[in-house]
Amino acid sequence: MKVNQAEFVISAVGPSQYPEDALPEIALAGRSNVGKSSLINCLISRKNLARTSSQPGKTQTLNYYKINQDLYFVDLPGYGYAKVSKTKREQWGKFIESYLMNRETLRLVMQLVDLRHPPSKDDQAMYEWLRHNDVPVLVVATKADKIPKSKWQKHIKMVKETLGMDKGTTPLLFSSELGLGKDELWSILEQAIAYGESEAPAEEAINEFVTEQEPS
Repeated sequence: MKVNQAEFVISAVGPSQYPEDALPEIALAGRSNVGKSSLINCLISRKNLARTSSQPGKTQTLNYYKINQDLYFVDLPGYGYAKVSKTKREQWGKFIESYLMNRETLRLVMQLVDLRHPPSKDDQAMYEWLRHNDVPVLVVATKADKIPKSKWQKHIKMVKETLGMDKGTTPLLFSSELGLGKDELWSILEQAIAYGESEAPAEEAINEFVTEQEPS
């Protein structure tokens, strides 16, 4: 997709603030500092549109970015930051769960994990919850540039096994620094939007595409 227009719309704290124009939404979930803002900026070829926080775990809102008047990227609050209180984490959990379960325009969740490390317990819990609730999810393994290419397959296997991904699915490798995976990811997002408007299951098509793109 060629991005001609991208703008920050709102930091929403509840359904009353969500956009009402019924555009499809692609949500981004992941631990703090996993690279959600960098991924958005890379996809739209902008350096600083997506907001980053100097304090991980500080963001407590759904940040909406409108792309080409065609769709929204929705940046969810990062999870797994130790300095956030248990009460606050529980509040965020309910807030995010309500959005993921009830937002009719949601087409896909991109769950970002750091390719360098095994997915955390929070990563595992998020993935299991999305699959259990039939929310279409694409695992995106970020920071691939931080690992030698010769070790990619080893780390992909680590991610797949830790998350318990099905045999026919694989994470999409991504690097915001190199632009690695950018074109492939846009193709998947376009498919997710298209399938979301029909009766065909989005996740099935997504899994088939990602499997085809798995590096050798």
